[in-house]
Amino acid sequence: MGLSVAEKIRLIMKRQKITMGDLAEASGQTRQNLSNKMTRGNFTEKDITELAAALGCTVEIRFVTQDGEEIKYSDMMANQSDRAMT
Repeated sequence: MGLSVAEKIRLIMKRQKITMGDLAEASGQTRQNLSNKMTRGNFTEKDITELAAALGCTVEIRFVTQDGEEIKYSDMMANQSDRAMT
């Protein structure tokens, strides 16, 4: 099994020499709140996107169906946006 979201965030923080306090401030939350999320591993997609932006990263979420079709989160959001315009 791969790294958890929290482990990936910690790895990037270490590489960039960013503290938990720095990341919390940059992502608009308290250090305690971020620490709790990191401990529990309970992140929303919005949390992950905001943390990635604060770390200077992008996030790619994709789903692969049983027949191998790949559906990226960005594609799903574009379709949702198209529907909202009609």
